[in-house]
Order: sequence, then C-alpha cells, then structure tokens
Amino acid sequence: MPSRDTHSTLPTLDQPTHRSGGPLSRRTVLGGLAGSVAVVAAGRPAWAVDSPRPGATRGPSLATVDRRVVREVRPEQLLRHLRALSEDIGPRIGGTRSEYDAAQYVAAQLDRQRLAVRLEPFAVADKFLAQVDDPRGQLPDDVCWQAGASPDAALDVRVAGDAVDVGPAASPTWPDDVTGRVVLADDPQNATDPVARVAARAAFVADAESRGAVAVVLLPADLAFPRRAQASSPRLVPGTGSVPPPTTVAGIPVLGVAQVQKQLLREDLAVRPLRLELSTVAHRGLTSHNVIGERPAGRRGGTSPLVYVSAHYDTVIGAPGANDDGSGTALTLELARVLTKLGKLEAGVRFALWGSEEQGLIGSRHHVAQLAQPERDRIRGVFQNDMVGTSWSPATRYWQLSFDGQANPTTQSVTAAAERLGYALQISPVTQRGASDHQSFQEVGIASANFSWRGESSPALLEPPYHSPEDTIAKNISMDRLTVSTELIGCATYDLASRR
Repeated sequence: MPSRDTHSTLPTLDQPTHRSGGPLSRRTVLGGLAGSVAVVAAGRPAWAVDSPRPGATRGPSLATVDRRVVREVRPEQLLRHLRALSEDIGPRIGGTRSEYDAAQYVAAQLDRQRLAVRLEPFAVADKFLAQVDDPRGQLPDDVCWQAGASPDAALDVRVAGDAVDVGPAASPTWPDDVTGRVVLADDPQNATDPVARVAARAAFVADAESRGAVAVVLLPADLAFPRRAQASSPRLVPGTGSVPPPTTVAGIPVLGVAQVQKQLLREDLAVRPLRLELSTVAHRGLTSHNVIGERPAGRRGGTSPLVYVSAHYDTVIGAPGANDDGSGTALTLELARVLTKLGKLEAGVRFALWGSEEQGLIGSRHHVAQLAQPERDRIRGVFQNDMVGTSWSPATRYWQLSFDGQANPTTQSVTAAAERLGYALQISPVTQRGASDHQSFQEVGIASANFSWRGESSPALLEPPYHSPEDTIAKNISMDRLTVSTELIGCATYDLASRR
C-alpha cells in the first residue's frame, strides 16, 4: 500500500506470494494434507456421527445437542476459508491492506449468517515489508517470499542484482567486487548485548554500501529444532528501552528473512548463480480492525449472558498463517454458520476475530478496554482458538491454556465435550499460559482460555512451520484435527450458551 493510505491499492508486497500465479488447486490441497479429510459432495466429515474420530481413544457418546452441532460441521467450508485467507490474501500484517482485506472477507462471511456485524478500528504501529523474487524462477514457489525491511534503510524502492554470500557479517569474506550485487550475510549475533549487535549490523551494512552493493539480506541464526527463526525488520539504530524512531542510516535496502528462506537461498546459491529482485515498502499511518458478529440470545434485552468464540486473523511477516491463525479464524466462521442454524440460545454468542494479535494482543485488549463493567459481567466465557489444525505429527495433545492456570466455564465445557467425543485422553489439564487473546480477557477477570493442538510434553512445543513461510495449507494443516477442533468448540459453546 502507499505509505500513508491504509486502504488504497497496494504494491505487490501485500499480495499473495506464490509464484505460481494463483492458489493451489483443490486436488493438490486435499491430496497433500497430512491427516486430510476426504471431502464428500455434501462437505461432511469422513466419519459418521457415532464413529470414532481420528486419534480418539474410543467412540463418541454424544448428547442430543452434540449431534445437532456435529451434523452441521462442513470441512469443505473450513477449507474454503483457509484458502481465502492464507492463499488468496496471504500474510496479513496488522494495519496493512492485506489485513484489511481479510477483515472485509471475515465481515462478509459473518454478514451472510445475518449476524449483527461491526468493525472496531484502532491505530497500530508502522510496518516495513519486503519481497524477494528471482526473475529466473529458481527458488521454490511453495513457500512465501515476503520478508521484513529495515526502517532505517532505503524504503519504497526496487533493486536487482546477482547474489553473493559473504558469510558472517561480523567477519565477512568479501570478493574482489560486489558492485551492483545483493549481499547475503549472517546477521551479527550478540544476545547479551543487543545494542552492540545493532551497531555491528549497521557497520556491516555501511561497509557493504561503500563497496557498491545494491542491497543487504541478513540471514538469521538457526533456532533449535523444532523452532525456526521468522522474518524480521532489522534495526540499524541502537536503542535501549523504548523503540527508537526510524532513522535513515543506509541508502540501500536491508532485508531480514526467515530461517527457511535463508536455507533455500544458500542451497541454490551454492550450486548456481542466483539473481534476486528485492522491493521494500513502508506502511505508515495504519489502522487495524477487530471484526465482531453477534447472534442475539433467545430472550430480549441487553442483559442476556454472552459467550465468545474467537480467533486472531492477522499474521507475522512472511507467514501465510494457515495454522496461525487461519485455522482458528476458519473454525470461528464455520461455527457462526453452524450455531446460527440451530435456533435461539439462552446466551448471545459473539464471533470475534481479532486484529494485530501478533504485535502484542492489541486488538483483543482494545476490545476489552471498550467494554463497560456491566458488559464484562455478562460474559460467561471466551473460547479463544489459536493454531487448531496443524498437521505436525507430534502435536497430539489438545491444550487448554488459561492465563491464571485455573479452570473456568470454558475449560470445563471443553473437557466435558472431549469426554463425549472420545477425546478425554488427548485433552491436557488446564495449564497456565498467556500469549494469546484469552489473556486480554482474563487480565480483567473474564473467564477465557486458549485451545490448540501442540506437542505432547509442553504447550511450548510448536510445529516447525510456526511463524514461518511454510505455514501453508499443504505444509501445515490437518483437516482431521481442524474438524475435530470445530466439533469440540462447537459442542462446548452450544452447551455453555444454552444453560439457563
């Protein structure tokens, strides 16, 4: 997008980044998913209502209301939302046009269910993005090639040049001539002194620019498996405490790529010449949005209890966000359709999609801050769904994460639903952990929890594509897990919202 116009037409940095020119075909998507569901003509799950679900230890024992919910869940609808978000739109960076496009998509889906839909705007910080392209088509096109741009270097520019790898920025091996070339280098590492690290980075960039380089691509340090480093907007200005404002230090663009992008760049460059085209864009004066769709309670008046089903729809830089958190967004949209078909409930249901979660829970905290105390008192519980569909095989535990570590009506409802669906042994005990939008509610005493599939031993054990260019449908979505998550939250929400 142009730097001062949030909603005008964007340049290519904010658009889908598959080089194939469009989304993956439906056949490719369905065939390539780990644990995929065979989507039948009606879009129903591959299992019958009373059959054991994938990974369950026994068959279900469903209540009548559970049957009403699970009979309506359509994996085909979940997949449609995932494709729209992670492929047609791609990375959805808070406040940029791509996030706004996603907000409009989400709002349209809620509006189709005849819900009362509103957007809640709020200001967010500037963003600095980049795009990596290779005109010869050498690099793989099944990962995202969005990167971060340094706010202290050249912005709103496009450059091209042959790539050269000089190794560690702290001790580079310079060729005789780098004039007109794109320099790749390992980002300086000094975790104990971040100010010195930034200063070393700036010195390296200045050296590269003085030698005639047209751009610098900084390569992150590899993280310990299964974690992988994400793309970033590297700073060239040291600061302590508060974030310093952007300052033009370099006259050439400086990019920060993700670990998987680093690996692919180096693998290609090791065996053949590689020409790169790089572009940077500054996104300024930004507005992000929450999207709320409300289904009223069966009884009249504004004093009926409320239940929230929620997710965040934004992503980090360079991540298509299929699992984080396209999966939670798709679940929320599908339950808006399912629960609307099932008649009035005792409680109203708010389907909430949060903007700018990845920058510090900004959207959900903005929403909670706007709620007067009588409105907060109406809320029975908030089901926050974040990363509910990964295909990573070790992610066999469905975690219930509470900011205060205590059970509440949401965890109790999900635990009971898991028992009825045959998943009692896959459900974690209530575990203390924040870092998602449930925290914003629990900080003010509202019952909430985050629900997600993660590694068996710890909720910190996240899949390798987490926050990565590989967080795509084909590489990181199990339709089985996503469908089971939808059934669990659907049954739990119906139960909590129907209580007198």
